[in-house]
Order: sequence, then C-alpha cells, then structure tokens
Amino acid sequence: MKKFQVPQFIEIESRIFGPLTLKQFIYLIGGAGIIFILYKFLPFWLMIFFSIPVGGIAVALAFYKVNNQPFIRVLESAFHYTTSSKIYIWKKQQIEKKPEAKRETKLPEHRQMYIPKITKNKLKDLAWSLDIKENR
Repeated sequence: MKKFQVPQFIEIESRIFGPLTLKQFIYLIGGAGIIFILYKFLPFWLMIFFSIPVGGIAVALAFYKVNNQPFIRVLESAFHYTTSSKIYIWKKQQIEKKPEAKRETKLPEHRQMYIPKITKNKLKDLAWSLDIKENR
C-alpha cells in the first residue's frame, strides 16, 4: 500500500524572494519601476509628488490586509462598487387576498384547555409574590 503525503498549509504562499512571496515581489518591483519612470521623465519635485502615492499603493498591495483579505481584493471590490449601477427601486405591489370563510373549529373535549382570565389586580399580586420570593 502506497502512502501519500497530504499537503498542509496550502493557503500560505511560499517565500520565493527572501522574506517576500512572488506577488509581494511583483508589486514592489512594479511600484519601483513606475517611480523610476517618473524620476526619468519628470522634474524632481513633481516626481516626489507622484511617487509617494505610487509607493504607498505598492507597499499596501504587498503587505496590507483588510479583515484578513489582501488589499488587491479590497481595491477590486471598490472598483466593482463604483462601476456598478446603484439604483434600487422598490415598488410596492398590491397582493389580493381572497376572503376566507370564517369557521370556528371546535376541538374535542379532551383537547380543550381552560385559560383563566387575569385581571390587573391578580397580575399585580402575582408579580409581588414573585418579588418577595426572590428577596428571601
């Protein structure tokens, strides 16, 4: 009989580039590449202005998690939310009720139950007697 090893921890990505996974490495290299292109084609002060958000997004994509979900999934959900239609129309519909014939069902004698009527005085007396028993 052959024995097979069952892989464990399959939801954890393997570290390929030192302490980084492949996705983290690609996000950071992509952010660094965009910042390098900005450095080559823009004046320094304008490059700094644009590279701070690009670097922040690259670091967030690589490391930040929201409710244990990767940041890319949050961005994807935000994109779908902003691009989808948001018009929700509720139309009240009239439901026609068919008149039911009122019929009294009489239970057999052995299944009928006697329900005593409780007046306010009886209810107060009962509540007070329960309060007194709790305090003893």
